[in-house]
Amino acid sequence: MSTNGSPAYVVGVGMTKFHKPLSKQWDYPDMAREAGTAALRDAGIPYSKVKAVVASYCYGEPTSGQRAVYELGLSGVPVFNVNNNCSSGSTALMMARRLVQSGVEDCVLALGFEKMEGGLSERYTDRISPVGRHMDHMVNLGATPGVVQPRMNNMTSDVIKLFAYAAREYMQKYPDVKMEDLVNIAFKNRKHGLNNPYASLPKLPPKEVIGKKMMLCYPLTFWMTAPTADGSAAAIVCSEAFMKTNNLENKAVEIIAQHMVTDLPSSFEKSYIDLSGVGMARTAAERCYADSGLRPRDVDVLEVHDCFSSNELLMYEALQLAPPGRGSDLIRNSSWRRNANGGDICVLNDRWVVNPSGGLESKGHPIGATGLAQCAELSWQLRGEAGKRQVDGARVAMQHNFGIGGAAVVTMYRKYGQQLTSKL
Repeated sequence: MSTNGSPAYVVGVGMTKFHKPLSKQWDYPDMAREAGTAALRDAGIPYSKVKAVVASYCYGEPTSGQRAVYELGLSGVPVFNVNNNCSSGSTALMMARRLVQSGVEDCVLALGFEKMEGGLSERYTDRISPVGRHMDHMVNLGATPGVVQPRMNNMTSDVIKLFAYAAREYMQKYPDVKMEDLVNIAFKNRKHGLNNPYASLPKLPPKEVIGKKMMLCYPLTFWMTAPTADGSAAAIVCSEAFMKTNNLENKAVEIIAQHMVTDLPSSFEKSYIDLSGVGMARTAAERCYADSGLRPRDVDVLEVHDCFSSNELLMYEALQLAPPGRGSDLIRNSSWRRNANGGDICVLNDRWVVNPSGGLESKGHPIGATGLAQCAELSWQLRGEAGKRQVDGARVAMQHNFGIGGAAVVTMYRKYGQQLTSKL
């Protein structure tokens, strides 16, 4: 199936409940211990079998990964710390997979965690900002400088504006797209989140409230936005030989394709949409489809980076679920169905379920952990262990995780042992 290296499998996942920043008395080692222990328990292996660790976080000092994983044991294994803004968790997963594919390690723990300071922020203001080029270009394209809300810092405001202006550009280019489409995407994710015990904001406001409460920067409102959060998530990635030796076939989910794409020339041309990572996601998805031999119609369930509901809409097209300008057709042609476990699931266009976890909008967004929380959700889905969130019969999954600065990571999965052929 995979043409991009030897097989690698996710055989254990775990995560904490995500919490509003500063609402719980815990620190990042506590979070990491809980998520890491859960992943090891899920795989049924001791920490002594882990040969390396890749730790992802953004708000922390150097070697925080070591301090975090020491909660699981002092085994002397290599610990690699990665920071790729909001795509840090998927970056850790990708590095774990590549370490396994290298043949040097046969079992690697990817461990993401974050103790947020509230909103987004930059610590080192005495040097060039790594996202400064992006934000300067946003202003050069015509975005209004300044904060979008009182008491909101510049970095948080700039991120909101970037995605808001991308949404405006899209709605101007395709006038058929309405505010109602963004409201319905947010409503879908909020309703899915009611069934997620790990979500930091499992609340379902009426659609009228979603569309009107606290307009941050048109067309984005408070309830269309993913809140930051504290928390941790983990995944254990291993080789096929390790998986079979440890009798983990029933747990194994194969990563069948995975690509990271950083900024392209189009990012800095004349489009807020491409500045916000859409072109990068499209390229990564194209490469994943080529590697896997599958097509969009073969995917059953997706976790996408819905930092704002408008970004999910753009991802429908970037991931090739819909042609340009027709992403709104998916949410308009959606239906709610009761799964075998009694949960309500929204099916788009009679084909796809997107963000059954509730997405970032419901779960919250602890930056270093988000990508691994997406991996955990999709592993549970493919193993049939997602409870009321379960997408019945899910066989192929896709994940999209994005960080400004920039990196878009797209990953495709299947349950071990399933033979797949592309649907014509």
